[in-house]
Parts: sequence; structure tokens; C-alpha cells
Amino acid sequence: GGDELPAGRRRRGADDEGEYRPSTSTPRVRLLGDCGVTMRDIERRTYDVELRAAEDGAGIVGYAAVFNSESRLIGGAFKEVILPGAFKRAVVEDDVRALWNHDQNYVLGRTKSGTLRLREDDHGLHTETDPPDTQWARDFRESIRRGDVDQMSFSFKVPEGGDRWEQRGRELVRYVSEVELFDISPVTFPAYEATTVSARALA
Repeated sequence: GGDELPAGRRRRGADDEGEYRPSTSTPRVRLLGDCGVTMRDIERRTYDVELRAAEDGAGIVGYAAVFNSESRLIGGAFKEVILPGAFKRAVVEDDVRALWNHDQNYVLGRTKSGTLRLREDDHGLHTETDPPDTQWARDFRESIRRGDVDQMSFSFKVPEGGDRWEQRGRELVRYVSEVELFDISPVTFPAYEATTVSARALA
């Protein structure tokens, strides 16, 4: 019982070698038996991506997450796999923002306004964003075009019953089957390694 992970499964901070970058509050972890935990607070995952910018236009497209791609070790405690169907409800029902580095002051798009479009396909969570015609958005897009920013991330919460845990030898693996999605974001640091994003001209 209790909220602490057993020895060898301690959560690590952002300064540890590894790729998990928690938000301002670290997700709560609660033990369920010998090899399971539940996490119900807002979480954040980041992917390595290929960000390519077209010479003209301002659209940003790509995949914020891919299915069946095992993450690196998260928080020093577990690995994670996003399963097909995890975003099926979210892309229809959730009001999702596209942010820059998860900063709420820099909104690139929003599903409610139609400036962010999400769909789930066989590969993962496809995103298409129409950034505003502002100087900061043009500057951010230039960073993408130059290749200075080449990762994407998404913030989410797993509802009750939306994940399962498996012990594989010495590894604890979490399989996520449903999420509540809050935002997707081009970012600086990785935790998954399999998405692609590009900036392209809008039709």
C-alpha cells in the first residue's frame, strides 16, 4: 500500500538522464498489487519527430503519437505503449489545443475553432494545425523549418479502465487504450521516438 514505488522503480526528475519531462505537478502513482500502478492526473509524453518546413505557407502537420511504439523508461519506473483506438473518442469529443512547448500563452490552433484538426488512423494520432498570422507564430515555424525543433508532445489523462499494466521480467509496461486529450505541442525534448511532423503550405 501507500503512494511510494518499490525500490528500483523510483520516479526521476527532469534533470535525470532520460526523456520524461513532467509538468508542474508530477502524476500521482498508486500501487495495485505487485506490478501495477494507476495514474489519473494529467500526464505529458514527448516524441522524437521529423519537423520539416515548406518554403512557403504556414500549416503544421504530422503525428503527435504513434501506436504500438514502446517508450523509453518513464520517470525511472515504467515503459509505455499507446494502443490503436486510444484517441478514437478524444478526436471527436475533446476540445484540444495546439500549443508551443505546452505554453498556454502561445496557442497555435484549437479543435473547437477548426484551426486544429485531429484524426486517428492506423499509424497514430494525425494532426494538422493552422497557426495564426503573428510574428511569434512565424518565428516558431522558422524554428521548425530550420530543424531546431523536431519533436512533438501531447498532454492527456487516462480515464478509469483506460490502461493496463504488465510485468515483463524486470520491466513494468503500461498499455494505454483510451485517453482524455488536452493539447498537442511541438517541443524540445523527447520520450517516444517514432512520430513525424512537418510545416507545409496550406491549400
